[in-house]
Amino acid sequence: MLALFALVAIGVPLLLVSTSPRVVVHKRAPVVISKRVVPKQELPPVEPVKLQEVAPEDAREINAAIPFSSLPNPAARAFRLSGAADSQVRAVDCLAAAVYYEAGDDAVGQRAVAQVILNRMRHPAFPKTVCGVVFQGSERSTGCQFTFTCDGAMLRYTPSPAAWQRARDVAQLALNGSVYRAVGHATHYHTNWVVPYWSASLEKITAVDTHLFFRWAGWWGTPPAFNRGYAGIEPNIPQMARLSSVHLGDTTNSLEPALQGDGSLIDPATIPDSAVPSAVGAGLDANHFLVVLDRKMNPDAFAALAIKTCGERLYCKFMAWTDSKQKPAKLPATPAQTAALSFSYLRDQAQGYAKALWNCQQFKRPSPIQCMRVQPPVGPVAAPNPQPTPAAGAITGPAPLTGVRRKADAAVPAAKPPVNFALPVPRPSPTPRPTPAGEPR
Repeated sequence: MLALFALVAIGVPLLLVSTSPRVVVHKRAPVVISKRVVPKQELPPVEPVKLQEVAPEDAREINAAIPFSSLPNPAARAFRLSGAADSQVRAVDCLAAAVYYEAGDDAVGQRAVAQVILNRMRHPAFPKTVCGVVFQGSERSTGCQFTFTCDGAMLRYTPSPAAWQRARDVAQLALNGSVYRAVGHATHYHTNWVVPYWSASLEKITAVDTHLFFRWAGWWGTPPAFNRGYAGIEPNIPQMARLSSVHLGDTTNSLEPALQGDGSLIDPATIPDSAVPSAVGAGLDANHFLVVLDRKMNPDAFAALAIKTCGERLYCKFMAWTDSKQKPAKLPATPAQTAALSFSYLRDQAQGYAKALWNCQQFKRPSPIQCMRVQPPVGPVAAPNPQPTPAAGAITGPAPLTGVRRKADAAVPAAKPPVNFALPVPRPSPTPRPTPAGEPR
């Protein structure tokens, strides 16, 4: 009986364990950090906002597993805002909107966000205006760089007058030399309860409250990469009209101010309609203008003429020459025609970009930022010297070097066959990248 009882006491639990369903313990997959370093020759892409769908507590654990960079984190250079008065107000208000909607009414977080925006503006991968950086991609529902510009936040709520003034104060400080050192040269950030798909591929450099800040790995995240100048003319942003009166009005007249040499403004509305060119070059669409400028025209009015000519076009390219003989009938222009270009203006509203450039070899400007890149001189191509055909049976070989003393050629024995020296085939030199007309120095 004892043996039977012992068998039942051992066998029944063993039977239950062996026949019960197996419990599978799910382990969270480890965080894989992809550290692709973009080489200097390849400009890193700017990806739109895209988040991985994870619970906030899981996101915090994933973000905590990404280590901070052990490399130096130098502070960015101070920035000084320039340009016409209304353009400067546009810059301040765009930056104020960004710091308020991204960081709330928190001065520390706002300073960090402002520094990231200025870092982007100096980097070749981003637009060269404050408003252009803030509203980049905002015309697409999933392509914006800052979520408040495309998720309707600006329509759902507005800051109180006091909060808006505090945000403008932070923006004005950042645009007039104040540097927030903690974020260094960061170009990306996110809160710690979300996981953007790019976060593991960048260098995490610091945390400010609940925000994590990142920079590109390799050369593109170092100070020398932040070498682009400020465009100096801020675009008009219709979305800003509810917060900023300077963004109101007809875009024909307020999209970009035209600067005079003394910093004052030439209103495009003052350009008479009779001065606006109507013809474009052969084979071009209505967004391209090839124009001959009157030599008596004030160079300060070139930008106003371009803006008046472009009207309300979202994209417009205006190229002008003072020498009618150099104006091409169609594009692309020849190197000589590009070198003779007197003024160029390009507007690309989708990228938040508008830029006017003068040929500073023809017209003196108050700032080198307004100058086109100097084009190399174009001259006649020298014809190659004809090479004499060697006589039959003559010794051929490398051409003699100038400045090198040589012994007299020795007689060649008649019984010895002629010697032919094979010249190495020259490698083709890489094709130089053409410099876009009107690109700033």
